[in-house]
Amino acid sequence: MEATVPQVTFKTRVRDESVGGDNPFRWEDVTSDKIFKGKNIVLFALPGAFTPTCSSTHLPGYEGKYQELIDKGIDEVYCLSVNDAFTMYQWGKHLNIEKVKLLPDGNGDFTRLMGMLVNKTNLGFGDRSWRYSMLVKDGQIQQIFCEPGLEDNCASDPFEVSDVDTMLDYLANQ
Repeated sequence: MEATVPQVTFKTRVRDESVGGDNPFRWEDVTSDKIFKGKNIVLFALPGAFTPTCSSTHLPGYEGKYQELIDKGIDEVYCLSVNDAFTMYQWGKHLNIEKVKLLPDGNGDFTRLMGMLVNKTNLGFGDRSWRYSMLVKDGQIQQIFCEPGLEDNCASDPFEVSDVDTMLDYLANQ
């Protein structure tokens, strides 16, 4: 059953040398249509930048196998987190991410509309994204791999099906 991705505007920061100074970035609004329309996109979402599983395995896994995804007909790979643009940028820099695009969902708008916003006050995180990955073709969600146990204040952080290998296996069988 296909569903359309939520229509939101992401508040991003892009490098722009014309700005000058030590911080040559400007704000740029990026819509869901700009990301998904007419493209084959893999998007994976995770609870937070700089957190253990997200930093050691989830994002590096997609970065390391980015070309394999492109070779299977994917136009772009996005990592979404309910973090601000500044945090996402520094996290990407810290992990030397050069291929996967980091997408800040600072207000949790996209995540909320996806039904994936969970409360993680038990960890002092507030509202965050549940861990999942999805294949989106021209704005239509073709497949979602949602981690089991979707709930507020989950005592664990499941990471079983939203990894890059699960997505690659799915794409190989299409």
